[in-house]
Amino acid sequence: MSQRPTVKRDFSFGNPTVRAWLYQIIAIVAVLAVVGYLVHNTVINLANRGITSGFGFLERNAGFGIVQHLIDYTEGDTYARVFMVGLTNTLLVSALCIVFASILGFAVGLARLSENWLLRKLSTIYIETFRNIPPLLQIFFWYFAVLRNLPGPRQALNAFDLAFVSNRGLYIPWPEYAPGTWPFLIALALAILGSVALFRFNRKHQLKTGQLRRTWPAAAGLIVLLLLIAHTLFGAATHWDVPELRGFNFRGGFVMIPELAALTVALSVYTSSFIAEVIRSGIQSVPHGQNEAARSLGLPNPVTMRQVIIPQAMRVIIPPLTSQYLNIVKNSSLAAAIGYPDMVSLFAGTVLNQTGQAIETIAITMAVYLIISLLISLLMNLYNRKIALVER
Repeated sequence: MSQRPTVKRDFSFGNPTVRAWLYQIIAIVAVLAVVGYLVHNTVINLANRGITSGFGFLERNAGFGIVQHLIDYTEGDTYARVFMVGLTNTLLVSALCIVFASILGFAVGLARLSENWLLRKLSTIYIETFRNIPPLLQIFFWYFAVLRNLPGPRQALNAFDLAFVSNRGLYIPWPEYAPGTWPFLIALALAILGSVALFRFNRKHQLKTGQLRRTWPAAAGLIVLLLLIAHTLFGAATHWDVPELRGFNFRGGFVMIPELAALTVALSVYTSSFIAEVIRSGIQSVPHGQNEAARSLGLPNPVTMRQVIIPQAMRVIIPPLTSQYLNIVKNSSLAAAIGYPDMVSLFAGTVLNQTGQAIETIAITMAVYLIISLLISLLMNLYNRKIALVER
């Protein structure tokens, strides 16, 4: 029997594989050395200044008030509570801006493609104007030039004695907990589940027989019926807290402070100009033959856009739209410029100055923005994967 020839392994520096592994090992060692030096240097500097590292400061009392908080907060609460207040305020302004910027950007993007000359030119002016002005300047404009010049509480703009607008903010009625809240929510959840089940049943019936059954009348009736039953048996779901002028300011209800309003309007308008271009490019990426085929079938333009063009354009729109949503979250940190109590202003600002725990507060703030961005990317990628074309 012939012996198999022995294969010599080349471990010399001339082997490309060996060189590649060697370079990677050197790079990893260099990075670890730099990180170790920075950590060692930081520990020595903290020890020389008498600063104790760690997260124990979160249990200490804050001792300062916050103008807006979605959760209960008093000056005697801890820095951990301040962190939660800043987080909820950041999530609030980010969510508001994402919703408003999406709606406004979608409308302007469609107007950019309109056959009406005036509407098309106005949308173009809107996009080219607001996307070329820095967002910080837009925030200053809405805050100092517009909202701060509104009348005082005693001369506030009144809407049926329910909502009031002044230089102190927008005051609107706010629902409060009532005995019928949980039954109302349970009835609403059951109605939604029943509506979804009915929609799927009608969809299967249509695919099987070709007969179209309308789902929305039965679904609307089911929702109204279950909610009426819950209201009759368990009482009202909420009590409304209506704002009232007491002294020099309004009390009660929910207030949208000028800082929140200016930040929401500025970031929504700024980001909507980019979203409008994303919508326009996504729609134009759909082959024109799709539009001609829909017209040959006699479909009106609104139905063609809603049922044919936009579903195909969404596959192109979602990736850049995700980037704009991430920009909204990151640009919300500009709130510190006008004193809105978000994560940066409260935690990386006031808490850092009071405690001196710079590394911990900055690290927590950076981690929060990273987690929020990753969650948005995850949700948008899941949706993008759902609507993506599946090759057979």
